[in-house]
Amino acid sequence: MADIDAVKETPKKHYYENIPMTSPGFSLRGAGSLDWGMKNRLAHIFSPETSRTVMLAIDHGYFQGPTTGLERIDLQIVPLMPLADAIMLTRGILRTTIPPALTKPVVLRCSGGPSILKELSDEELAVDIEDAVRLNVCAVTLQVFIGGEYETRSVHNMTRLVDLGLRYGIPTMAVTAVGKIMTRDAQYLRLACRICAELGAHVVKTYYCPEGFETVTASCPVPIVMAGGKKLPEKEALTMAYNAIQQGAAGVDMGRNIFQSEAPKAMMEAIRQVVHKNLKPAEAYDLFLTLKQKAAK
Repeated sequence: MADIDAVKETPKKHYYENIPMTSPGFSLRGAGSLDWGMKNRLAHIFSPETSRTVMLAIDHGYFQGPTTGLERIDLQIVPLMPLADAIMLTRGILRTTIPPALTKPVVLRCSGGPSILKELSDEELAVDIEDAVRLNVCAVTLQVFIGGEYETRSVHNMTRLVDLGLRYGIPTMAVTAVGKIMTRDAQYLRLACRICAELGAHVVKTYYCPEGFETVTASCPVPIVMAGGKKLPEKEALTMAYNAIQQGAAGVDMGRNIFQSEAPKAMMEAIRQVVHKNLKPAEAYDLFLTLKQKAAK
């Protein structure tokens, strides 16, 4: 039975009449009007302290097969996951290989179809939203091929996924894919990122371009996460990440530049310092070398 004394008016009650109640804000770009569940999931992916993220992308196998560095995800990748803010992967790898005790947020790959042997833009949605809910993911993601042969289909895939995610409070990250005939310049990236955001994507993952990347981030009303792209020497990859962050990116989603590095854990930590602490490239590279040397002892 409830204690009636607990609800009596007594001098001990505190209403703080002199302190107005405030509505908690949400610092992530373009997310102020989203529902609580959507914001909460995004806050798992993007650090509330910095509004930035370091994602570890390991979904390459969905069209490339056992990519170099991803041959044994249980041995090569799982040890890296505690250093990431979020993990981008497929449901097959999540169910078969990732320990359920891992508390890192999952960004679930939901598109698929062609392999590297076929036209990559010929994708379909490959995951039911209810399965994403069962897997307790924090976001869903897919490729969008602006300028590709199947551009319209890939855009419609994205809008369908956005609609499905909205039913359950799961945000959608659109990945601007670049095919053989598309140029990774600011003009193209502005076009691709803006289309994705206009049609409902909550986050856009795109490539870095040396000229005009700040115009890409400025013209996109939702957070942009930089794609790592092809494997680069570590100092170049750290410099690219630093430049992207300084020019408005809300984080990086790196794969090959992490798991194909000579010292993946050291590279992960160096990238974290660049993204969350604004560590300059030369200092980050020195950190990488120091951690690499320690790991080799």
